[in-house]
Amino acid sequence: MQKTLGNNPTAAVEESKVYSKITRRLIPFLILCYFFAYLDRVNVGFAKLHMQDALNFSDTVYGLGAGIFFIGYFLFEMPSNLLMQRFGPRFWIARIMATWAVLSAGMMFVTTPTQFYIVRFLLGVAEAGFFPGIVFYLTLWFPSWRSARTLGLFILVTPLSTIIGSPLSGLILKLFEGVGSLHNWQWLFLVEAIPSFLLAFVVLRYLDNDVKSAKWLSDAEKQVVINDLAKDAANRARANQGKVDSSVKGMLKNGYVWLLAVVFFSFNIGYYGINFWLPSIIKSSGVSDDFHIGLLAALPYVFGACFMVWNSRHSDLKQERRWHIAIPAMIGCVGLALSAYCSGSTFWMMAWICVAMSGTLALIPTYISLPGALLSGTAAAAGIAFVNSIGNLAGFFGPTVLGWLKDTTGRTDTGLYILAAFLLLCAPLILALPARLANPKKVIAVPEQSGEQLDAAQHINATINRNV
Repeated sequence: MQKTLGNNPTAAVEESKVYSKITRRLIPFLILCYFFAYLDRVNVGFAKLHMQDALNFSDTVYGLGAGIFFIGYFLFEMPSNLLMQRFGPRFWIARIMATWAVLSAGMMFVTTPTQFYIVRFLLGVAEAGFFPGIVFYLTLWFPSWRSARTLGLFILVTPLSTIIGSPLSGLILKLFEGVGSLHNWQWLFLVEAIPSFLLAFVVLRYLDNDVKSAKWLSDAEKQVVINDLAKDAANRARANQGKVDSSVKGMLKNGYVWLLAVVFFSFNIGYYGINFWLPSIIKSSGVSDDFHIGLLAALPYVFGACFMVWNSRHSDLKQERRWHIAIPAMIGCVGLALSAYCSGSTFWMMAWICVAMSGTLALIPTYISLPGALLSGTAAAAGIAFVNSIGNLAGFFGPTVLGWLKDTTGRTDTGLYILAAFLLLCAPLILALPARLANPKKVIAVPEQSGEQLDAAQHINATINRNV
């Protein structure tokens, strides 16, 4: 839907050009950064194919180590986002990338379960704040009515990192077997950590802290964004009946923020459970070649990427959020349950996992746009991190439960049924969020505002008009 400024069609065209310019400048680079962040987070699933035997780790040890990453992530995510406000996005994002790169490479030195747990925990601490920091960073550049499609482009990196990263990880394992004195899984951690470390220095030169500091935008272009964000804040105040509290305390007292956190927790139980175990599930179905496992593991994410783009664009087109989350969650549940039922057949198992990933990935951008649309200022930075940290805590339970059930029963299908049930739970939970709060409302001009509404708009202007 094209936003208009008064009755001037030229202004509308120029506004579209401004946001296209911002998108071209920021999104491809942020995608590149998050690609390596995500790859360094989940490559342990491929390392497991050889590391587990080399170090004599049980499935329970692996599941706990894979999941403990999210304990560190949970504990430090909100503090990290608040520190980003203090030190500025450019410095803080660079700091995060350099730290996680060093720790990801440090995985190659792990020899005991305790070391495995410690390094994975510290990796979660190091990466905490990166994803919610980027989400908050984008709220300083795009109003809510453009958020789903913008986040859809950025979060497209989630399936892309697997589409590209899975065959890449399988290829590294295959090519580096017997090279030097290291095992192939050690080479995997080292090789995939190097780009993140180098990109940290690029971030310092390339990113701008906010709209005002962007030298590549003219003053008129900056004002378009500042005005839109002010209108967005005023509209948010009206949706909340003028009750806007931009403090961290106000965020924690907001029941809808807790509801969003529970939704994300339920979603991630299913998503990360399958994410960390997919290479092993494929191998157990009879595929033995590492590169072939990588190719098959990438396939569900190809479908997921397509549906992610379509769903986020359709959500913005219809200006509707809740059903664009609930329906994909139900599709993900059905696909995951049927993949467990068909676990004896590689073909049908993979077909249903493709359906499951199509649903689960499709809802992410639309969902991620909600905290930033409900909150403003410091509350938005803290709220995005809070929801993401609670949700990602499920990344500990999903892989851990699946690993324990695998050791206990010798099968993964029971665990997959449990993960599917959590995906199903997302649907009624998200529909409990009132449509007036969830659905964006595009405004043509800022109407006469109450004092609290004006404060909200001015708060956004103040955020934009200072170097964070």
